[in-house]
Amino acid sequence: MFRINTDLHTHTVASGHAYCTVDEMARGAFNKGIKLLAITDHGPNMPGGPNVYHFGNFSIVPDKLYGVRIVKGVEANILKDGRLDLTDEELGYLEFVSAGIHRLTEHKLNNKNDYTEATIKAMENPHLDMITHPVQREYPIDLERVAIAAGKNNVILELNASSYNPNKFKTRGIKSESLKLLKLAKKYGFKLAVNSDAHFYDIIGEYSTLNFIFESPDFDSKLIINSKAENIINYLDQRQKRLNKLKKTV
Repeated sequence: MFRINTDLHTHTVASGHAYCTVDEMARGAFNKGIKLLAITDHGPNMPGGPNVYHFGNFSIVPDKLYGVRIVKGVEANILKDGRLDLTDEELGYLEFVSAGIHRLTEHKLNNKNDYTEATIKAMENPHLDMITHPVQREYPIDLERVAIAAGKNNVILELNASSYNPNKFKTRGIKSESLKLLKLAKKYGFKLAVNSDAHFYDIIGEYSTLNFIFESPDFDSKLIINSKAENIINYLDQRQKRLNKLKKTV
C-alpha cells in the first residue's frame, strides 16, 4: 500500500471551526506515524479565524513536538483579483503557504472564470506553495489553465481527502476531476500533495477516501511531493533559499 508520512493541511482551534490545539494535533500525528505536520490555520478573512498576530507569533511554537516536525503555515483565503488575506510581509513569517477559495469569505467571485483567474493570479505570488482543494463543486475552475500555471510557477496542487469524507456535511469533491489532476501533473510538470485537511486530531494522515486515486492506472507515486518527510524538508530548504535570493533583488 502507498504510504505517506506527512500531512501539509491541518487546522487547530485557531481556525474557528476546528477542535484541537497544536499540542493535541502534534500528539495525534505522532500516534499516526506522521513525521511532518503542517499547521495551516485559515487566514483572517475566514469568519472566526485567527488575526494576523497569530501568524506573526507562530515562531514561538517548537520546530518539533513529540518528535514530529511542525511546519508553521497558513491556508490563506483567495480573494478578488487573486489577492490573499495576508500581506507579503505577513506571509514571510511562515514556512509554508497554501491558499484556497472558501465560502463565507469576502472573495466576491461569481463564476468559473472568476474562480480560475483568481486562482491563477494567486499562484503568481512567490510565497505561495500550494493550492488547496482545487477540485470543488461550489467553486469550479478550469483545471487545464490552473495546471499550466502550476507548472509555470512551481506550485503544488492538492488532492484533498476531506473533500470525499462521507461524514462531512457537504462532500465537495468530483472524482473525475481529481483523477484528471494525475494526467495534468505529468503533462505540465507540477507536483501533487495528498493531505487530510484535518480539523480534528484523529483525521490527520487519513487518506483512505483517496483510494480511487491510488488505484488509478494513471497514479505514479513520484507525482506526490509529500510522500516522505525528507522530501518536504528539502523542499522547505530550497524554498527559503529562493525567497532569500528574491529579497536581495528587490
